[in-house]
Amino acid sequence: MQTLFTPFQAGDIALANRIVMAPLTRNRALPGRIPGDLQREYYRQRASAGLIVTEASQISPEGQGYLDTPGIYSAEQVAGWRRVTDAVHAAGGKIVIQLWHVGRISHVSLLPEGMVPVSSSARAANAKTYTAKGFEAVSAPRALRSDELPRIVADYRAAARNAIAAGFDGVEVHGANGYLLEQFLRDSLNDRSDAYGGAIANRARLMLEVMDAVVGEIGAGRTGVRLSPVTPANDLGQDSDAQALYGHVVEKLAPMKLAYLHLIEGATGGPRDAVPFDFEALRRVFKAANPAGAWMVNNGYDRTMAIAAVEQGRADLVAFGKPFISNPDLVRRLRENAALNEPKRETFYGGGAAGYTDYPVLA
Repeated sequence: MQTLFTPFQAGDIALANRIVMAPLTRNRALPGRIPGDLQREYYRQRASAGLIVTEASQISPEGQGYLDTPGIYSAEQVAGWRRVTDAVHAAGGKIVIQLWHVGRISHVSLLPEGMVPVSSSARAANAKTYTAKGFEAVSAPRALRSDELPRIVADYRAAARNAIAAGFDGVEVHGANGYLLEQFLRDSLNDRSDAYGGAIANRARLMLEVMDAVVGEIGAGRTGVRLSPVTPANDLGQDSDAQALYGHVVEKLAPMKLAYLHLIEGATGGPRDAVPFDFEALRRVFKAANPAGAWMVNNGYDRTMAIAAVEQGRADLVAFGKPFISNPDLVRRLRENAALNEPKRETFYGGGAAGYTDYPVLA
């Protein structure tokens, strides 16, 4: 039982335990997409996690898809995040930032004037996003031109550089949940005929270029990536051969010697077995080329499942999402098998301290 609570080295990041706070969008950034005092307190309270992965943060104004989500592209945002990382480190924690470009999951009201969402293709998602008017249907995107893709890669590189300047221990590239990089990966959406469409190697090209750029900027030991091979999130249909696609991606990622790979098993926030998929096959490929890299699992894990996954060698780290919203002291509660606070769902997105920094901890 104790293995889940033992220290672990993920690349260059030394973790106090194997429990990870998963990225959770909370829509509370200040004007300018800047994290403020609320975020500083929120993450400080949860610093007992072995690793905190922050809420997804856009790499550019173009990458934003939801109201009041933070960025990591301006000097003011870097300064805001620096106050957060300083607070987490003072409390003994480790923290990485999730780098985000939403692609087509956006609305024109959230983007610079005259801009529409961008994607691998010009097909709109049957999805909604959170705007100043509440939840609205996403806007129709345009397909990125191939000559624009180096700019996207450069934005990820700059965001990683900014993250280190902001005091983060590393970054996690968001390649999951139907956002931009996965919009290129899956042939259910990607209908391109250039070097970024068609064959699996072409569809994986943008993600691998991004990972090469980030690793080149801050080092593999401070870089992770999140994948979700079968999630239907954000109206992204299943790939025609998900096992082959994600097998190729992991095969190419593993020799980079990343700090970790964060895998969502099943449908994000939903059934773990909705679509047949051999997740263990991906772990074997990753570990064969990067035995020191951490394999992080996510989706619906409870205490018993997490302890078993680590004890049995099926995972090095286990990420918890919603339980961390309502339990700042989740690590202690899991260790002591204590009851968990129930989250207040009506305060998940937007608002102030209520349902954010006011959950009780154990006496």
